[in-house]
Amino acid sequence: MDDFLVRALLGGLGVAAVAGALGCFVVWRRMAYFGDALAHSALLGVALGILLNVELSAGVIVVCVLLALILVALQRLRLLASDTLLGILAHSALALGLVAAAFIAPMRFDLLSYLFGDILAVTVTDLYWIYGGGMVVLAVLAAIWRPLLAITVDEELAQVDGVPVVAVRLAFMLLIAVVIAIALKIVGVLLITSLMIIPAATARRLARTPEQMAVYAGLIGCLAVAGGLAGSLAWDTPSGPSVVVAAALIFTLSALAPRRRGRAPLP
Repeated sequence: MDDFLVRALLGGLGVAAVAGALGCFVVWRRMAYFGDALAHSALLGVALGILLNVELSAGVIVVCVLLALILVALQRLRLLASDTLLGILAHSALALGLVAAAFIAPMRFDLLSYLFGDILAVTVTDLYWIYGGGMVVLAVLAAIWRPLLAITVDEELAQVDGVPVVAVRLAFMLLIAVVIAIALKIVGVLLITSLMIIPAATARRLARTPEQMAVYAGLIGCLAVAGGLAGSLAWDTPSGPSVVVAAALIFTLSALAPRRRGRAPLP
């Protein structure tokens, strides 16, 4: 197998394993739109990273974190509903990214690859970012798992029990930002959130416990990456969208299967 195929498969599997576990909380906390908002801001991070000549993943993380902090600040002011604020921030960040991209030489910026991903262009440096960042995300997620789960079930009760709600929520937002940064090359700005949501939604029908759902989501994501990459090579289709289509097909098959009895309720 050619080296670029090996790198593509390793990169996709690394992203899927991390995105699946984190996606469980995105599904439980109904934060899909928030994930989209951060994903749209990733293009602005890429453009600024190129213009300022800094590592693109670092630029994406910084912009995503800033957007998350701005959202939290605006939510506290209660000027508008959260979904309205998310819509304003998401599309404003995407538009700013496209405007910033206009100042970059075309040879340095391939817009379609950032919008829809280019898993076949994954480099060794990208693998370092994916697996290094992925291990950090999983370690932090394991550390805040119980407090985050308590907040997801009942935020007010968790606060009474002494859980630092604001700190845990911000840590979770930071984890989403890191995953978006490392997943950018795999599925692109427009499809990143789907790699977190679809495997987690599929795993929800199969799992009995939150921990089991996180493991299943990671495995389903890996299966979608392998299937999507194989389909992309076989039929010459875009790699990122092919991965998402594979994930959607797995979800459809799971939805058609009979629901397991005795399944414990999940958040």
